[in-house]
Formats: sequence, C-alpha cells, structure tokens
Amino acid sequence: MKIENIVEEPQLRFETPLPKIKKGKSPDKIEMISLFSGCGGMDLGFHLSGFDIKWANDFDKMACETYAKNIGNHIVHGDITELDYKQIPDADLVIGGFPCQDFSMIWKRGGINTDRGNLYRNFVEIVSLKNPLMFVAENVKGILTANKKQAIKQIIKDFSETGKYGYTTTPYLINFADYGAPQLRERVLIIGVRKDIDTFFDIPSPTHSPTNYVSAKEALKGAHKVKHNNEHQNIQESTIEKLKLIPPGGNFTDIPKSSPHYVKGMISHVYRRLHPDKPSTTIIAAGGGGTWGYHFDEPRPLTNRERARLFGYPDDFVFEGSITEVRKQIGNSVPPAGILPIAKHIKLFLEAVKANVY
Repeated sequence: MKIENIVEEPQLRFETPLPKIKKGKSPDKIEMISLFSGCGGMDLGFHLSGFDIKWANDFDKMACETYAKNIGNHIVHGDITELDYKQIPDADLVIGGFPCQDFSMIWKRGGINTDRGNLYRNFVEIVSLKNPLMFVAENVKGILTANKKQAIKQIIKDFSETGKYGYTTTPYLINFADYGAPQLRERVLIIGVRKDIDTFFDIPSPTHSPTNYVSAKEALKGAHKVKHNNEHQNIQESTIEKLKLIPPGGNFTDIPKSSPHYVKGMISHVYRRLHPDKPSTTIIAAGGGGTWGYHFDEPRPLTNRERARLFGYPDDFVFEGSITEVRKQIGNSVPPAGILPIAKHIKLFLEAVKANVY
C-alpha cells in the first residue's frame, strides 16, 4: 500500500488503554535497535508486538528518563553524531524517527539543507554498518515535498544504496487514525527491506476508516482518574472566555471579529478544541498562543495524560519532566496505538524471513 494507493478497510477497535507494559526483554528473538527514540512511542508499539529492543538512543535527557522508566534501561542518552557506532549491537530491524522539524509543513523549512535535516545520514550510516534485514524510518508529511521534492528522492537513494546489500526502499504516507490512534496524524514511513531478501513487503491494510475512527470522547473516557501526568495548567480568564466562544471542533476563527476576545491566528491549531465524536487533530509538541489543544467539554487546555490518551499511550506509562517537557515528548512521538498494527505485521514478516531465508 504505497503512497499513491492507500486503502481503508475497517477491522479492529481501539483498546483504551493499551495493554500494561512489561519492561525488559521479549521472549521472542526478533531483535531491533532504535534511533532518535524520544520517549519511546514508536518503540512501545514494537515492544508490545514482541520485539526484543537491544539498544536505543536519543539526545533529549528527559525523554531518555521517560523511556528508561517505562520500556527499559537500554536507552543511551547522547548526540548520535558523537557515538561510537561499533558499540551499537547488531539487529534484525532498525527503527527511528529522525528529526522532523526541518521538513514540517507548518512553517517553511530547509529540509536536507540544514544540519538537523541531515541527521538522517546518521541513520543511513548505522544501517550500512549493521546491515539489518529491515529498517523503518518515520517523518512528517512535509518530507515528501521538501526541497522541491528532491529531499525524499535523495533519502531513498541513500538508503537504497547503503550497506553490503542495499535496500528496497519505499515511502508510505499513512494517517495513524487509520490504524487505531484517536488522532488525525499523517506521517511518512520510509521502509527498507534488504535486497538479498526475495520476499515482498507491504504495510497492512488500515484497521479503521472515517466511519469508525476512534473519537476523542472514547479515548479520553476515564482519563481524569489517572494519577500521573494529569496536572491542570493555570490559564488566564481571557483564555477561558475565548474558549467559551468556540464550539467543540472549532478554533480561533469561530470567535466573532466584533468580540473583545477576537484573535488573529496563523495556523488551525490556535485555540483548537477537540470534537467529541471525531479523532483529535494533530497534537503538536510546542508553541504558545493558544496551541496547547483544548477540551471539547470544558474551557481548558488538555492535560498531558489526555494528550497521551490521544496517542494511545497506556495509563501506566509515566512521563518524566515538567508540563512543558512532557508535552514536547508526547507531541514529538509516534502514537503507540497507531504503530502497533504495523509493528505486528513487520514482526510476522521478519519471522517468515528468518525461518525461510536468513
């Protein structure tokens, strides 16, 4: 199911919350390493699918603390450009979400012409050294059009030619809501299969469609009872009055120009309230000026636990750091609920490859 051929086939429903986390090794022997791991949203989906995560890395200290607390102590805090790659263990699979800010569609970005945009090359280098059977790289939709569409071509070329064998590399544009996340979050998965493997891989068909998407109301049910990461922010009275003028599902454009609470906004996230009967729109990692995301029933910002629910994190996943730091960790992550069906599919594929080919 490539970018130009996305099919929607509803099958399963969302689990709220996901199964409780069991830290440590999986009994199965499909081994993986993780790059640009953040707080572990993508890794959690693979962990719950039965992968044995041997090693992980991120630059953000608090994100690493969150990861270690919930998934395992195999995460290494440090700058990926300064690590000794020979110390990284071999694995069947390499995953990671290399920095996406320079490919974002919200603002004009520099793509692969920036230092941060070039960090994907470290991903390529590690794949080249480790020669895994497969890799999965995640990034924003804007990567498809960055640098006048030359960025994605260069990235695919680099991955295709790397390592001892090279990789059949395919970008897939997906919406994680199609895979069970209660959030409309379009992302690109760049998936490579080693060229000596004579087995075709395609991502699984969606488990959900607009007719049965997981709604914000369904996802947030009982969230107020969760002990951790549920602090409410102090907000100004004027913000409350603005939110009272905005219906569920609306944003700043619903405030009449004649109102003393009228504001000018640049992006749709500004004072965006959830709609109870629809998935959340994309939850972002940072920003002020009304970009925190707001409840459908109460005139207030979402708590971080509510944000986590909209990604499909289990309730026993505890984030470390301040409200702002935790917001950043969640907003930068891959929805565990959305990657889980894809991770399960990849595990079945790699099990078949190892049993019959490798």
